[in-house]
Amino acid sequence: MSAEAISIRRCQGLDELRACVALQKEIWNFTDAELVPLRMFVVAEKVGGQVMGAYEGKEMVGFALSVPGTRSGHIYLHSHMLAVRKDHRNGGLGRRLKMLQREDAISRGIELIEWTFDPLEIKNSYLNIEKLGAIARRYNINQYGITSSPLQGGLPSDRLIAEWWLRSKRVETLLATGANPLFEQQSSIDVPAQIYDWKAAAETRTHAQQVQERNRDQFLRAFDDGLAVLGYDRDSEKNGKFLLGKWDENWSYASKD
Repeated sequence: MSAEAISIRRCQGLDELRACVALQKEIWNFTDAELVPLRMFVVAEKVGGQVMGAYEGKEMVGFALSVPGTRSGHIYLHSHMLAVRKDHRNGGLGRRLKMLQREDAISRGIELIEWTFDPLEIKNSYLNIEKLGAIARRYNINQYGITSSPLQGGLPSDRLIAEWWLRSKRVETLLATGANPLFEQQSSIDVPAQIYDWKAAAETRTHAQQVQERNRDQFLRAFDDGLAVLGYDRDSEKNGKFLLGKWDENWSYASKD
């Protein structure tokens, strides 16, 4: 079934929130201690967050979870999880869930949704930067510690912070034309397609860690120089490349202290 044939909406009731917890465990294979529990999904719904579900008939095949936050007196949403079942990926469903988050946020006067993402995940990086129009200019080292998820491959959980400025010229241009605005590229950071195989096998994990450490240094230096991730390329061999430049819009909730 195509992504467009799947309905997306706010989750309703405890049974649908329990389905989010079950799908989370299926996708990330966390230990019980690391799962986001049912209570957190309930709280998110009660305090101004978002729990959006994607349904094939009555079966949940994806969800998005966000919680409210504040910075420098501004309210924003932190999108903590975006989950799509493996056999429903690559059809645009993740983007549809994000667009429902955007629509809901704008209806409440919210300008910013943020989330973290693994810069070694090529498809997800492409979605965030090229399909949604998020930017990145902050990098957190080992944000969640070493997690139990096989997807992490035992590496430090380094994360880029995606800033999705919902009313920015960048996002509105992307939605209107299908492409991000042009910019002057000043730097790039490569992610080899073999990164998934390297993370998965103990004997090659050091290769993955070397890429992570090299890229970490490059991101930190670039962000110190005032650059931001504004583009993402994928070549015919499925290698990824972050494209960095100066963002010409003045959207920020950075502390003035």
